Amino acid sequence: MKFLWTISLAASLFFLPALHTLASPAFQDQPVTSHSQSYTCVGCVVVVSVIDQLAQVHNSTVQAAMERLCSYLPEKLFLKSTCYLVAHIYGADIIKLLSADMNADVVCHTLKFCKQDTGQPLCHFYPPPKEGWTFTLQKARSIIQNSSALKYAGSDSSICSLPFLARICHEIKIHIENSVPLKDGDSDKYSVFPTLRGYHWRGRDCNDYDKMAYPGRRPDNWDAHRDSNCNGIWGIDPKDGIPYEKKFCEGSQPRGIILLGDSAGAHFHIVPEWITASQMTLNSFLNLPIALSDELDWPQLSGTTGFLDSTSKIKEDSIYLRLRKRNHCNHRDYQNISKNGASSQNLEKFIESLSRNQQLDYPAIVIYAMIGNDVCNGKADPVPDMTTPEKLYSKVMQTLQYLNSHLPNGSHVIFYGLADGSFLWDHLNNRYHPLGQLNKDVTYAQVYSFLSCLQISPCHGWMSANETLRALTSQRAEQLSNTLKKIVTSEKFANVNLFYMDFALQEIIEEWQRRGGQPWQLIEPVDGFHPNEVALQLLADQFWKKMESQWPEVLGKENPFNSQIEQVFGDQGGH
Repeated sequence: MKFLWTISLAASLFFLPALHTLASPAFQDQPVTSHSQSYTCVGCVVVVSVIDQLAQVHNSTVQAAMERLCSYLPEKLFLKSTCYLVAHIYGADIIKLLSADMNADVVCHTLKFCKQDTGQPLCHFYPPPKEGWTFTLQKARSIIQNSSALKYAGSDSSICSLPFLARICHEIKIHIENSVPLKDGDSDKYSVFPTLRGYHWRGRDCNDYDKMAYPGRRPDNWDAHRDSNCNGIWGIDPKDGIPYEKKFCEGSQPRGIILLGDSAGAHFHIVPEWITASQMTLNSFLNLPIALSDELDWPQLSGTTGFLDSTSKIKEDSIYLRLRKRNHCNHRDYQNISKNGASSQNLEKFIESLSRNQQLDYPAIVIYAMIGNDVCNGKADPVPDMTTPEKLYSKVMQTLQYLNSHLPNGSHVIFYGLADGSFLWDHLNNRYHPLGQLNKDVTYAQVYSFLSCLQISPCHGWMSANETLRALTSQRAEQLSNTLKKIVTSEKFANVNLFYMDFALQEIIEEWQRRGGQPWQLIEPVDGFHPNEVALQLLADQFWKKMESQWPEVLGKENPFNSQIEQVFGDQGGH
């Protein structure tokens, strides 16, 4: 869903075409440029809205608000300098239009960042102007009729077109598309660098110059002289001459966790503070460069492979941390092979980034969690483009054949069913979006309508006022879930065992309500679509409890030597 980068473009608060190119999902049926004007339109509306609201919050001029915004942005990734450059080109016109009480929709249509195609409706984020679109746009155009900035408006030029940046941009794009680390000295698919598909996504490499040293492998000579599997356990106990790895890990059934997922599994997240003028400070954007380098995903905080302390109100551990707590020999053995826009139909494009050697590595628990994109798209009529049960069956069998030929014997594959996204409209449609809270003028229903009008909704089927369409989308999702159930019950493979779990959103809602929360608090507030960190943590808790009660063999043994590992190796080198 290229929509994800639309929001990230807006969140970065000024147009960074290079980053737009690099972080957009590579898995679109249509050409990358087919809806570029729509994404630019959204970016413009969000940026101009923030400027307008900063002026309101601080009771300042529009010019001061623009300067304030640029001053908040960090220097990294040219964010601050790009902001000042864009302000230099378009600032005078934005100031004139906002000072004339034109809203962000009018500003962006006037500057031609938003365009109305012939025969199509005029897409707008805010309520229409009282004087009507024709009169208001004519008035706005007259205000800036002699503007020199109009020759730049709607330009698709990118800093990646500059000769000295073209090669760098190409390298980053290829690594993001292939879902492998950009910085990987020994090409073992593990890195000592956090972002750009580094150890935020998969366990940190302990020797980036030795491709035979990486997380998840069986120890070389019981790691008597080096840490070949990066779990921080190596060397020989001087008391008895036995290697620590042999003493503490032999027979403990180590295993890794691998997620094959979409943007929900990667934990796509836009920090609300990035677009909320009343909360914006000098510290608001400090984590923006890291987030952009991770494609606006936060796998290090995800429910499946997260390893950092939670930033939410609850402190449930990820599945990986629970697996590590159960057996410290599993340290660093995680892989988040998730992709914004991923579905059963395009997984083959990046599944080869999975790292597992049948002969050298430990078994793995693979979670297959394509929970929405097989029924989600932004088309005006989304139903024809939804995955059919027949196509799902074919692609999933292809995936299982790949896993069976690459995973060590004794591995497990757990399929999640699709989510029922009708939850979104039911609980969010009449609530105010972060950009609508200051003036109580934009609800999620309006946001959904705006994105659908531009044909870039992440899920028009569920993010729609059309009750019949929402029901059809849920019906197809249920059909696909039943197809996954059928595969699990009818197919057998030599090296992997198959399991199925419903994506039990209702159970998560009920648990959250028992804790005093409201259902809408489980959705990302900026995009109004993804499960947030709390929801992902509750989902991990639900997963773990089901494994313990029904399929404990999936999790492996509890290691009785965990306390001794802590005494000798502390945090095992951290993450």
